[in-house]
Amino acid sequence: MAARNTGMEFDSSLVENVHINLAAIKRRAETLGTRRCVKKQWQAAWLLRAVTCIDLTTLAGDDTESNVSRLCFKAKQPIRHDLIQALKLGDLEINCGAVCVYPNRVADCAKYLKRAGASHIPIASVATGFPTGQTPLKTRLEEIRLAVSEGASEIDIVINRTLALGGDWKGVYEEVKLMKEACGEAHLKTILAVGELGTLANVRKASMACMMAGADFIKTSTGKEGVNANFVVALVMVRAIRDYFQLTGFKVGFKPAGGIRSAKDACTWLSLMKEELGEEWMKNDLFRLGASSLLGDIERQIFHYVTGRYAAAHELPMA
Repeated sequence: MAARNTGMEFDSSLVENVHINLAAIKRRAETLGTRRCVKKQWQAAWLLRAVTCIDLTTLAGDDTESNVSRLCFKAKQPIRHDLIQALKLGDLEINCGAVCVYPNRVADCAKYLKRAGASHIPIASVATGFPTGQTPLKTRLEEIRLAVSEGASEIDIVINRTLALGGDWKGVYEEVKLMKEACGEAHLKTILAVGELGTLANVRKASMACMMAGADFIKTSTGKEGVNANFVVALVMVRAIRDYFQLTGFKVGFKPAGGIRSAKDACTWLSLMKEELGEEWMKNDLFRLGASSLLGDIERQIFHYVTGRYAAAHELPMA
C-alpha cells in the first residue's frame, strides 16, 4: 500500500466557490472510450494488471460461507493456471487486489484465504450502514471496529449524504475523521455515492472533505445507486486527488465501482488513471476496480488471446 494519508485540518476554502466546467468534462470523458484500445500482447498485459486491481466482491443478502470461500479461492487464482503458463508468467503471482464482503463474512474470508495460502490478499469490508449510511454514528463506528477486529485490513465506508446535501462539509469531514480513527491500522476507503450527491460540484466537495479527513481512497459508488461509476464523475474525483496531492504531498487512491463489467472498460479505466494521474496510480495500492462480474470477461479475453477462440461457459471457473 502507498503511505497512508494522515489528512489535514479542515480548510473551508477547498469546498467553497467550486465551479465545474461541465461541457469540458463531458468532452474529455467522451474521448476516453473512443480511442483505439491496446491490442494483442499489450492488451493481455493490461488485462492482467486490471485483475490485480480488482476488489472481488460479493455483497448479496444471500451470501453464505460457501460462496465466500469460492470468492477467496478465485481471488487467489483469478486466471486459469494453464492460461498463465501459456503466457509464460508462471513465476508471477497474479492475485486480485482484495476480496470485499459484509462485516459478518470477514471471519470467513480470513479462514478461507489462509486455507488457500493467500493470507496476503487484503480483506475489504463495507461498513457504516452500507449502502445507505442511515444508522446512528455510534453504530457506524462500532461496525468499523468489529470488521477490523475480525480481520479486515480495508474498510469501505459510505459518507453521510444528508450532511453532504445540506452543504455541511465540516460535518462530513468530522464524521470521516472519526471513522479513520476507528479503522486503526486498516486503510479507509470512502464511498461518495455520486448518484445521490446531485451535482458535480458536490462530488468535488465531498472528495476534498474526505481526503482532508484522512481517506486513503475515494470511491464512486456503492453499486446500489441508479448512477454508479462513469467517466464524468471519475474525472472530477481524480482531478481532486491530483490537487490534494499537489497541496499536501499525500497520494490518495481511487476506486470506481458499480456497472464495470467488460474487459474493454477495465482498459479504459486504466488509461484514464495513466493520463490523469500517472503510472503510479495504475497499481493496486492506489487504484482498485470494484466489481463482481468483470473478472469473468477478462478471463474470457485472456482465453481468446491464448487459444484464438472464445471459451464456452463450462470452460472457465465461475468468478
